[in-house]
Amino acid sequence: MARIIVRNLEGDRYTIGIRDHEVVVDQPVHDGGTDAGPTPTELFVGGLASCVAFYAGRFLERHAIEREGLSVTCDWEMADERPNRVGRIEIRLALPAGFPADDHARLMAVVEHCTVHNSMVRMPEVHITAEAAPAAA
Repeated sequence: MARIIVRNLEGDRYTIGIRDHEVVVDQPVHDGGTDAGPTPTELFVGGLASCVAFYAGRFLERHAIEREGLSVTCDWEMADERPNRVGRIEIRLALPAGFPADDHARLMAVVEHCTVHNSMVRMPEVHITAEAAPAAA
């Protein structure tokens, strides 16, 4: 299994260690954080949007279509009812000028099956455990 380690920096600020990268997550000031980074929920939604962009970019590359102009816009909102979760995500792809209309359905089939989307549709098993930290020496 791949490993990610999350450590508390201060208050609501955490660092996420992913391979040789570190990402900081925090809460907005109005929610008690220092706004040093996106919230975990924003990172979750951003992961989906960037996965769609990645798959779209690879599709364009395979079909010898320039990526210039490719972008993804993602709007999202929390659900109104419990449990607390993201309730709606809308993703819009901006395609490069001159993108062939005949390739549209194939592109959509590819991006709608990006790894993050697949993981949301066919949810992974998630097991959460807790253990006491070793005593400081």
